[in-house]
Amino acid sequence: MAFFATFIMFFQEAGEGGPINWLIRKFVEGGFFMWPILACLVLGLAFVIFKFITLSKASINTRRFLVDVKKALDSGGVEKALEVCQKTRGSVASVFQAGLMRAEEGIDAAEKAIISYGGIEMSFLERGLIWLSTFISIAPLLGFTGTVQGMISAFDSIKEAKNISPEIVAGGISIALLTTLFGLVVAIILQVFYNYFIARIDKLVVEMEESSVELIDSLIMLKSGKKTTS
Repeated sequence: MAFFATFIMFFQEAGEGGPINWLIRKFVEGGFFMWPILACLVLGLAFVIFKFITLSKASINTRRFLVDVKKALDSGGVEKALEVCQKTRGSVASVFQAGLMRAEEGIDAAEKAIISYGGIEMSFLERGLIWLSTFISIAPLLGFTGTVQGMISAFDSIKEAKNISPEIVAGGISIALLTTLFGLVVAIILQVFYNYFIARIDKLVVEMEESSVELIDSLIMLKSGKKTTS
């Protein structure tokens, strides 16, 4: 209910001076703690852009790539398959390349290389998420801290006025709660992106694991003289 009431208040007040002016006015009213909350949003969105770029580079059409590698193994062996991996960007191609480079040493060596490099690629995919998680945790805490500080100021105003006026109480509390509101909004925005990245990374990891199993099977078939695309 409070969430919907906030949006109703936003549209009512935004109609008077525009949403940008409303946000600026409320930001100023919120006081000092609005600045670190804004910093959490700006830095968090910077990491969001960074993760969008890195995950876009890491993603490929895994099924098509696997078919190309199998065809290369059949036509030119491991060397030809390595050329396909070197020309392809993405985490799956990097893991395949690590395994194929050790293929001459045996299937076990190739499998160990795939597992080891798979862990490295997973760490690369998750890089930066810890900072995003930190901002998600800090923003509401800063908001609550700002609210406590605002409540203290509101009660100090009541003490100085020596009168519990509804205007003093309501106005002070309203301003104090602004930091909590903005802190929660920042955390919600960043949490949505965080969950999206986790889901996308999980999908990439599953693709790496499944395709790596198929690569090992293809290498076994190649060693036995069978066609990998049969």
